[in-house]
Amino acid sequence: MDWLSLTLFCAFCLATTDAMTKAWLGGYSSRELVLIRLGLTGLLLLPWLPDLELVNLQPAAFWYWVMAMLPIEVAATLIYMRAIRDHPLALTLPYLAFTPVFVILTGYLLLGETISWRGGLGILLVVAGAWLLNLRPEPRRGGAWRAWVRPLAAILDHPGSRAMLLVAFLYSLTAVMGKGAMRHLPPETFGAFYFVLLGLVSLTLFASPAPRTLTRLGHRPWAVLAVAGTNALMVYTHFLALARVEVAYMIAVKRTSLLFGILYGALWFHEAGLGRHLAAGGLMLGGIYFILF
Repeated sequence: MDWLSLTLFCAFCLATTDAMTKAWLGGYSSRELVLIRLGLTGLLLLPWLPDLELVNLQPAAFWYWVMAMLPIEVAATLIYMRAIRDHPLALTLPYLAFTPVFVILTGYLLLGETISWRGGLGILLVVAGAWLLNLRPEPRRGGAWRAWVRPLAAILDHPGSRAMLLVAFLYSLTAVMGKGAMRHLPPETFGAFYFVLLGLVSLTLFASPAPRTLTRLGHRPWAVLAVAGTNALMVYTHFLALARVEVAYMIAVKRTSLLFGILYGALWFHEAGLGRHLAAGGLMLGGIYFILF
């Protein structure tokens, strides 16, 4: 299968996993959802973990990057799960488009990377998408500039949007750290190892102190396995695609997941404003394209 088909399937799996989590696992706590999305997914990926001789992997920098990433990734997943469980998908998932915007800052601070004028244009498009996403027809109040700024201020008023902006920032850190780690290990190898390690960490943090948590997950076994299985497919196809094409191309196409998520929000959860949400998501995707290229 070519990289484009793999990446589109990966994006679809990500959006599907989010929608199923919201629809079927809304009664679980955010910690329990992390156990499903990281712990169980990591276990399902074990058969695909290649034979790694990590004891022979000498660069200390690799382990510094990985150890720094793990707590940030777990924290981001906790907030992510709470956001999509409690708030509309159309007002949460699109804000992941801010990850490459934040990467401009974190990439410069951690790896010394800089952007071109196209990156600046991309930022403007992502912000324009966020503005359109929060545009609401309302009576004119105050000056014209306040009317233009009000949709952006509304982002901070909505708890789900605020939470996903924080997730986008945390993912910008793990994205840059992951790039640093992949200087020492190929992407397809690193991906499998990292996600299995994430699974072990989440099981240690959330299952070991409270063994009854695993019993509770067994109350809805088919829903839990469906979410973890789709998430495992997302991870597997993510790194298969990365092995076939440059990272920037793959990540840009994978972000079509936010459009799939908006469609799920309208069709499955009857969220209003589909046309405006899709237009906003399209602007954000355009911004991601300019930033990455």
